[in-house]
Amino acid sequence: MKGRPMKRLALLMLLVIPPLACKATSPNHSTMTQDDQKNAMADVKKAVAVLHGTNGNEDVHGVVWFTQKEGYIEVKAEVKGLAPGKHGFHIHEWGDCSSGDGKSAGGHFNPEGVHHAGPEEKPRHVGDLGNLEANDQGVATLSLEDKILSFSGPHSIIGRGMIVHADADDLTSQPTGNAGGRVACGVIGIAKPD
Repeated sequence: MKGRPMKRLALLMLLVIPPLACKATSPNHSTMTQDDQKNAMADVKKAVAVLHGTNGNEDVHGVVWFTQKEGYIEVKAEVKGLAPGKHGFHIHEWGDCSSGDGKSAGGHFNPEGVHHAGPEEKPRHVGDLGNLEANDQGVATLSLEDKILSFSGPHSIIGRGMIVHADADDLTSQPTGNAGGRVACGVIGIAKPD
């Protein structure tokens, strides 16, 4: 009888101590300082968004790559299943593609609170990347260099939404360029290094 309480105590210690030890040594965001998080993001050199079609646009799919270069981010995209012609191409506020229409991604990523414009204009939304143009087979490719996008700080695109619109962005209408509905959505995440 006297041995049972000791066995229970020993068993309890085996069950409780290992998880506590793991919790104390496991690196995660809750134990990282803000400086640690900034340094980790400063090491990001590549990001990717995998695009999926919204409801009624299931054939639309593609990939957008973001690569840190000296003084700019290179953006390369290939999207298939689009109607021929131009399609608004924007980074949106939230990395949330859970709604069937893509609207859960919010509006254009605009941390400076400025007017919508073309990708070469200043000022512009950080997320204003202009248009993709699909050929007769519905394939659009894009390659551009952007000095406003970033992987850290207030212009960080990590965790934001990547949206392709049904219509062309006219680059002037406020607040979205009159680009129509959202035909594809993806979340920008940190890519595996080369």
